[in-house]
Amino acid sequence: MSDEFNKELQQSLRKAKPYSQTSEIKKWLPSIIILPIAIYWTLNRGKYGLIDNVDLVIHEAGHLFFMFFGKFIYTLGGTLMQIILPSLIAFTFFRNNYRTGIQFGLLWLGQNFINISVYAADAQARKLPLLGGNKVYHDWHYMLGELGILEYDFVVGYIFYGIAILIFILTVLLPLIIKD
Repeated sequence: MSDEFNKELQQSLRKAKPYSQTSEIKKWLPSIIILPIAIYWTLNRGKYGLIDNVDLVIHEAGHLFFMFFGKFIYTLGGTLMQIILPSLIAFTFFRNNYRTGIQFGLLWLGQNFINISVYAADAQARKLPLLGGNKVYHDWHYMLGELGILEYDFVVGYIFYGIAILIFILTVLLPLIIKD
């Protein structure tokens, strides 16, 4: 049994690629690409970009998926879907041991938290344009009002903003956490 194991081990070692300096650089390449994007999104909180259109569609679909669970969960469903979808993508890459995929899934999750932070912080002012105009209600105004913390909308917004920054930091440092 041990001779067979040794033969398989030797074959595996012959097939393995040698570790080099370029392997180390290659490992950090996604982080190098992600860092300026994360910094841009962090410093430009509230600026509407192309990816926000995708997030908006996902947000609205979340309301559809959660409409059977009562008004509060229905309202929360848009935000939940913005968190669930990128998390599922990152988790799928995690299960398949693909660190770069995890990083880009987490980057998108962090961007969604930035998006959510702006929406939550707008709960009292209600200045953001909503789909449906004045005929629809502001999700976070309703939810924070129901929870009795509407006057703390800016705090809730900054909590989501802080979560986004933590996700961005984790995303950039992921090569230190997940080894090949």
